[in-house]
Amino acid sequence: MTRTLSEAESKALLSPFGIPFLPEANVATSDDALLAGTAIGFPLVAKLCGDNIAHKTERGLVRLMIQTGPDLQAAVEDLLSKATADDGEVTVLIAPMVQATRELIAGITFDEQFGQTVMLGIGGIFTEVIADVAIRLVPITEIDAEEMIAELRTQSFLNAFRGEPEVDRRVLVKILMALSEFASSSPNVISVDLNPLMIVDGAPIAVDALVELDDVATSGAQ
Repeated sequence: MTRTLSEAESKALLSPFGIPFLPEANVATSDDALLAGTAIGFPLVAKLCGDNIAHKTERGLVRLMIQTGPDLQAAVEDLLSKATADDGEVTVLIAPMVQATRELIAGITFDEQFGQTVMLGIGGIFTEVIADVAIRLVPITEIDAEEMIAELRTQSFLNAFRGEPEVDRRVLVKILMALSEFASSSPNVISVDLNPLMIVDGAPIAVDALVELDDVATSGAQ
């Protein structure tokens, strides 16, 4: 049986491997959100978070560009009210609001024949239109990671763009290596989805993450 972890749990698993995430807080009440949000700094984004919540945007469970404490509390209360019985236990994830004109996607996928693979591709609204993706089998080397980046057909997407610096390929290499290391250390990992990797001042930052595990594989390994 496979199980998809919440965004908060997924990030907690991935962070020790060096995936760049924003400072965040996982809260259960609007009062806790106010304290956490004030410490993080406005503007903020708030997202309903739970093990059974994978498609937050499609369900309207994300609040963007929150500018004040009262707005944050109202957003958190509204999000908590939208939870259903099927969602199970839920919290609200509070994070800084960042914007970017470019997005990448990266992650781990599982091939029935070959096993775990690392993936990197062009993200955002261009994902399905361009379908520009590079894939390698786990584990990968730094040379593999560099080749994956160079393999993307849309290289101009990675260069200096509309006054923004070029994408920091060194950070991309570290992200791909971190994904490979995570997958290698966790054979029960079915998938990891870092979508999007926002390019902020040239630096890729993962603003969302989902990890899917195979509980059967975990039980079999014990």
